[in-house]
Amino acid sequence: MNLNTELGTQKDMIKKSNSEKKNEELLEKREEALMGGGQKAIDKQSEKGKLTARQRVELLLDPGTFSETNMFVRHNCSNFNLEKKKFYTDGVVTGFGQVNGKLVYVYSQDFTILGGSLGEAQAKKIAYTMDQALQNGAPLIGFNDSGGARIQEGANSLAGYGDIFIRNVRASGVIPQISCMVGPSAGGAVYSPALTDFVIMTEDTSYMFVTGPSVVKAVTGEDATFEELGGASIHSANSGIAHLTGSDEIESIEFIKLLLSYLPSNNLEDPPIKKITVTNDADLECLNSVIPEDPQIPYDVREIILRVVDKGNFLEIQKKWAQNIIVGFSRLNGYPIGIVANQPNNLAGALDINASSKAARFIRFCDAFNIPIISFVDVPGFLPGLDQEHNGIIKHGAKLIYAYAEATVPKLTVITRKAYGGAYIVMGSKHLATDMNFAWPSAEIAVMGAEGAVQVLYRRDLAKSDDKETLLEELKNEFIEEFNNPYLAAEKGYIDDVILPSETRRKLIAALWPLLRKRDKLPNKKHGNVPL
Repeated sequence: MNLNTELGTQKDMIKKSNSEKKNEELLEKREEALMGGGQKAIDKQSEKGKLTARQRVELLLDPGTFSETNMFVRHNCSNFNLEKKKFYTDGVVTGFGQVNGKLVYVYSQDFTILGGSLGEAQAKKIAYTMDQALQNGAPLIGFNDSGGARIQEGANSLAGYGDIFIRNVRASGVIPQISCMVGPSAGGAVYSPALTDFVIMTEDTSYMFVTGPSVVKAVTGEDATFEELGGASIHSANSGIAHLTGSDEIESIEFIKLLLSYLPSNNLEDPPIKKITVTNDADLECLNSVIPEDPQIPYDVREIILRVVDKGNFLEIQKKWAQNIIVGFSRLNGYPIGIVANQPNNLAGALDINASSKAARFIRFCDAFNIPIISFVDVPGFLPGLDQEHNGIIKHGAKLIYAYAEATVPKLTVITRKAYGGAYIVMGSKHLATDMNFAWPSAEIAVMGAEGAVQVLYRRDLAKSDDKETLLEELKNEFIEEFNNPYLAAEKGYIDDVILPSETRRKLIAALWPLLRKRDKLPNKKHGNVPL
């Protein structure tokens, strides 16, 4: 071997060695990034009964489909010695993958790194993920586990929240956005989840509030624990902020998957159809006797819903809040639908402030993502009272009118019993451009109930009567026979058909099929002015 050849071989060995070193360096950096805030911080997270940011992503996505983005991002802040605490990922894992074969984008805040606090670098990572989701028309999933704004970064942290908020708004109605609360969320951090379509909270480990217990105590003198101020139980039952609540993180993640199974990837797609394997045909005859003989006796409208829809397909949303109305996703002959139903078991199914807001927001979501709406109506009216009037039942009831009238997706309505006064109009009536309206023989469509109507119409006769109770009963029965039935409305075309309860599933399937081709447009405008 001559000298030149020997030198050439040595150079190749050096190059190979350098290449190996660079590869090893990459693997070491990857390993460092995968360890988040370090083993001690991970152990502390586990002791609290919480998963790590990466475990959450792994449980959500189909195995082997996760592609991480911006793994090596770190902050550039040196305030308050923060330069000594620089971690890869900067406290959030971002990327994309698949859920049951469907493309989704995901970010998962890492509490093991600076408490998951949001600074400039973390905000840019989240914003990039949101941009990619919107650009590529895919759902966005966020796991929130953060102490809030990174104080050391000052205005840069606050600017980061603004960058996220504007993207939440721009993506609204274009791609589904789901927030899964798995840890704390305080201050400005709560507003991004509030802007998304669905908030899933996890019992015992998650909480949301604008100001914490110590600030509340200092300002108002009120004592409250984290749970009492903004835990999952509070936001699922009292405020309505939580749409679903998981008993643990695994159940919360399963709720995400279940939600996605009903939703299209974006507003230009139709929702995913599934072939049905089991129907409720054997249970349909029970519907003929589900309505009590006495119109004052309540019943659970879920008995109707669960028999009419495809078996095993009903995901109720905001189950513990505004329980006088029920909303949720289901399927009818394999096609995803949104359900809105008055609940006679609670406040007799009357509409109040919370029920109106709950139903209106759900209807607007369904309309944005091409999901047909089926309404089951048994409503005696709007809930009376000083509290309701003083807190704006007029405004909130108008939200429900607006939502039904604005929706251009297929809309089907079934009146099972009472449909009185303004509440009849509001609950998916023909007058708000519903496509097909059915009524059961037990339906009572009138300005008000028989007793109230008789007392107004015959007040003088009743005042003169020696036997007021007997006369009232006679007049009430006459009014019910003549007016409180579905046939007068059917004669006017306000009801398309009066059907047997046992026919409901078949009739709805038949009516929905042609409506899937429906094309309806609103007048050109920038946007309407919803009565917020």
